[in-house]
Amino acid sequence: MAMASVRNSLAGFVLFSIIFSFATASDPSPLQDFCVAINDATLVGGLFVNGKFCKDPKLVTADDFFFKGLDLSGSTNNAVGSNVTPVNVQQIPGLNTLGISLVRIDYAPNGGQNAPHTHPRATEILTLIEGTLLVGFVTSNPNNTLYTKVLNKGDVFVFPIGLIHFQQNIGDTSAVAIAALSSQNPGVITIGNAVFGSKPSINPDILARAFKIGQGVVKTIQNKFKT
Repeated sequence: MAMASVRNSLAGFVLFSIIFSFATASDPSPLQDFCVAINDATLVGGLFVNGKFCKDPKLVTADDFFFKGLDLSGSTNNAVGSNVTPVNVQQIPGLNTLGISLVRIDYAPNGGQNAPHTHPRATEILTLIEGTLLVGFVTSNPNNTLYTKVLNKGDVFVFPIGLIHFQQNIGDTSAVAIAALSSQNPGVITIGNAVFGSKPSINPDILARAFKIGQGVVKTIQNKFKT
């Protein structure tokens, strides 16, 4: 009985550990007040870590926690009609280990879009500041359910971590959104760029079979992403 009790306790502990590890799967919690990032790895012998090395706290200044310019609109004169201004650990070194960042997104009138993409390390919560957006995300296999919503000024929408999502300006005036993300460095994978614009290119036969189109169509699309 005692041995069975030990086995049950051990099994319970293992199960708890697994559940806890998934429940806490996000940026690691800081172990000090802050860890201002050092971008030059040569200062610490060229080593790389999951995150960034810390600046000597005695050398930290208020500027390490500051970013100026989010009030400025970004140019939307590009193929997709949008511009993303990131504010993550690359722009604010003081965000290192704090597990949060944000972006400003500007959308051109009449169709400017933040093309379908994912953030592999973050959930996103978006607030529309100006304009009208059609937003949405798609769930994972096998259902691939699409959830969409039309947002107006002041509306908020959440995109769960890792899921493909998008925004498009369906109004005839410019739109602006601010989005917060649950990682100091959420990453972004734009689907079209990754699939058709990879370096080197994915074999056209693979994409032709995956998208059920001809190889000629695949090559045409790939060429568009090379220019």
